[in-house]
Amino acid sequence: MQNFLPLERMSVADKLKAMEELWVDLSRSPAGYTSPLWHREILEVREADGDDYIDWDEAKRRLRGDSCE
Repeated sequence: MQNFLPLERMSVADKLKAMEELWVDLSRSPAGYTSPLWHREILEVREADGDDYIDWDEAKRRLRGDSCE
């Protein structure tokens, strides 16, 4: 079955919402996807450099301007 989104008629907000919904659906079964090795390598380098991380929900709040900081 093929589903096509009318990308040329979708707003940026609609496209981002669609991506988020796809990600939520994909994350329901993490066993179905394995991150490539380069993801781990990049994270290890960033961690070694002392980079700080926040969780995804906090990142979205900050991007939306909902942060209390």
